[in-house]
Amino acid sequence: MLNQQTRKPAANQRVFITGASSGIGLALARHYLRQGATVGITGRRLAPLEALAAEFPAKQCSIYQADVRDAKAMQASAQAFIQTVGVPHIVIANAGVSCGTLTAEAEDIAAFHTVFEINVFGMVHTFQPFIAVMRGSGTPGQLVGIASVAGIRGLPGAGAYSASKSAAITYLESLRTEMQHYGIAVTTIAPGYIRTPMTDVNNYRMPFLMDVEIAAARFADAIAKRKRFMIIPWQMGWVARILRIIPRWLWDRLTRNAPRKPRTIS
Repeated sequence: MLNQQTRKPAANQRVFITGASSGIGLALARHYLRQGATVGITGRRLAPLEALAAEFPAKQCSIYQADVRDAKAMQASAQAFIQTVGVPHIVIANAGVSCGTLTAEAEDIAAFHTVFEINVFGMVHTFQPFIAVMRGSGTPGQLVGIASVAGIRGLPGAGAYSASKSAAITYLESLRTEMQHYGIAVTTIAPGYIRTPMTDVNNYRMPFLMDVEIAAARFADAIAKRKRFMIIPWQMGWVARILRIIPRWLWDRLTRNAPRKPRTIS
């Protein structure tokens, strides 16, 4: 089995990233491309992907328009990347959505489904097509899932998002124990507040808010070190430690009047 600290120069890497049309995914893709990596980018919106690819040499960036909720589309994108570029060293399941949801509101049921389909099943659809070829390639493969600190404790008005990110954290832990037999590292990154279109709609104070370009560099560093679990920024790591030990009665009291995210998919 490969050591968890095994590294490969970014310029020699093949990287596949979902949700690369905006936010963290876009910043991560640009970071790896600037490092000289060969990158496959996916997203539902074609124009932003084309704009990013145009910034770099033609063969360095491959575009795949696909929705992570569509398993067959993700399988086709993965197969195309493998055939034209090769087996990736890193696959980053970044695609995600966030919105406020209330269980009491019947119209929010569809939002619950959408959030889980993208944030959880989309991660499965992203990784599944690559695992078999990674196992047989001898490449020090790595699967990276972008979760969230919101998955540590349930937040009021964010039942779908908190639950989906909690599910993602647990899923990635299960996957890591499965992949250790094949030398495939699994990295879970749980960001705090990152300045992206997803957080731009928030009308409340966001502690330790980090610019997306800085966040992308921190993510890439954690990936290079093949970390098992990383909370970024580090200040949110300490917050997460506190969140884990707060008694339920105290958590209920602290969150009773907490601000809530708008009830729209973003």
